[in-house]
Amino acid sequence: MDTAGIRKRARVQKKLEKLAVADALRSIQYAEVVVLMLDATQPFEKQDLHLADLVEREGRALVIALNKWDLIKDKNETLIKLREACERLLPQLRGVPLITLSGLKGKNIPNLMKAIFEIEKNWNIRLPTSKVNQFLNAMVQAHTPPAVSGRRLKLRYMTQIKSRPPTFILFCSRPDALPTAYTRYLTNGMREHFNMVGTPIRLWVRAGDNPYHEKNKRKLG
Repeated sequence: MDTAGIRKRARVQKKLEKLAVADALRSIQYAEVVVLMLDATQPFEKQDLHLADLVEREGRALVIALNKWDLIKDKNETLIKLREACERLLPQLRGVPLITLSGLKGKNIPNLMKAIFEIEKNWNIRLPTSKVNQFLNAMVQAHTPPAVSGRRLKLRYMTQIKSRPPTFILFCSRPDALPTAYTRYLTNGMREHFNMVGTPIRLWVRAGDNPYHEKNKRKLG
């Protein structure tokens, strides 16, 4: 094949890849739970990671299916390595389920369906405000927010405002000064404490006190 033919083939291939990504994005936008099918013999390639990131940014729940598992020889060791790679490469989706299966032999499909239904519950979870604030108090006691310009940041109240995906508002004395690392600490803590694996978590930080504090005072009065 001459140079011109190679360039033309590369352009066609690039266009096909763009169309595939566009189709995948449309599917993600209309989904509740996304099953990302990976080749177990070549997992977590650049395109795989890009699609997983799109799922998280669109706020959809995710299950990763590792196909062609029948071709893997050392299954236990390989699965351990793949879980470690997933945690490292997709920290924003920590704990996402990895389900091994063989499409050719039809193995492990029931486990995949079970994971899908469990993740859908996580995506729809609604947490009582009292439990959310008990969690917040425990996290602050374990690791207090840093002082900024000699002033300690105060985290006053947190509540869930919606699900699909789980979304929370944290009321803070100075939201602009709260480090991203600390909000990540809270998000990861929520994912582990409330078992919200495989689903994005949104945490918005706002200025102010407990918005229900004055309302309760008026009721008491």
